[in-house]
Amino acid sequence: MSVGTPAGVEPVAELSRPDVVAFTTTRERGDFNLLGEQPAAHVVARWLQLQEDLGVPRFAYAKQIHGRRVAAHNDGWTGWLRVDGADGHLAFAPGTALAVTLADCVPVFLAHPGGTVALLHAGWRGTAARIVDQASADLEARGYKIADCHAHLGPAICGKCYEVGPEVIRAVAGRTVAGPERLDLRQALGEQLANHGVRDISFSKYCTSCHNVRFFSHRAGDAGRHIAVIARIA
Repeated sequence: MSVGTPAGVEPVAELSRPDVVAFTTTRERGDFNLLGEQPAAHVVARWLQLQEDLGVPRFAYAKQIHGRRVAAHNDGWTGWLRVDGADGHLAFAPGTALAVTLADCVPVFLAHPGGTVALLHAGWRGTAARIVDQASADLEARGYKIADCHAHLGPAICGKCYEVGPEVIRAVAGRTVAGPERLDLRQALGEQLANHGVRDISFSKYCTSCHNVRFFSHRAGDAGRHIAVIARIA
């Protein structure tokens, strides 16, 4: 799969290197919501076609619960794997692709120079639960420092479009406010990454609400989902 050339893909140019492919699908590629309104056979076909396009023996995703669990994947399996109750993935073996489903939440791409890659799904709950901290701890347990990673925060709802209640501001930012305020989740996650020593951080220019013609947005009323994908090719 050549980064930047497939239809319906927004590549992460900042992570472009021979052993890593990273991108977010767009509306053009279709709906990836397995529990959505489209016939399951059509949605499954999109997932399987994407794995074939990538040319990898392993493709992992999860039933997401807006938590902080990060699943680790080695090379003891092949196929299309669904993990229960996880919002992040680590790949330690070549030939492994990771995916998270999205419609406003932030995809956090991580690529370590040693070859290991990770992908996190972070809405306000995952940000408040500090899934970044969990990913850092899990990488550290395997001998990798998150500070050495390049991090990219992909297409997600922007701070201008995301108004939330006081309880969300308190959970994410630790501030007490009187009423609704706007919240920039990518900025909050970027600060969490920086607190772990990550200096190589990039941000997508796309907002799923502002650019709703290109991406699915829950706040805009979409039932569909796009996915973020990072694959360790070699």
